[in-house]
Amino acid sequence: MKCTRIYTGEDGRSHFEDLEIPLQPARAGLRSQPLPAAGFLVRVSDGNDHYLELHTAPRRQIIFCLSGVVEIECGDGSKRRFGPGDVYLADDLTGEGHIHREIEGPVEHVWVFLPEDMDFAAWRNQ
Repeated sequence: MKCTRIYTGEDGRSHFEDLEIPLQPARAGLRSQPLPAAGFLVRVSDGNDHYLELHTAPRRQIIFCLSGVVEIECGDGSKRRFGPGDVYLADDLTGEGHIHREIEGPVEHVWVFLPEDMDFAAWRNQ
């Protein structure tokens, strides 16, 4: 399963990284290893011109897009759009952050908070 990571580079700017969440055979299809979570929230917006200027992620969180389209612009100027079925990891906790634009609504997202001490790379390599 694809997951886009937004992280802070050595230059203090946010960047995208394409990740693959490994899946293993299960009785009914494929599944990942369990992911520890520190909480979650559901966010719903009408998607009409919602815009957040440069900001860092408030915590490490995986965002699952259920509906709508958002555009994330990293500090390096690159942009990506995320829509239904897309997954991204907000991991730019320092630096200048990213810009969030809602392009098409309604927007429905589930944010899963990762424990602060979680090693996401190690989890992916299980």
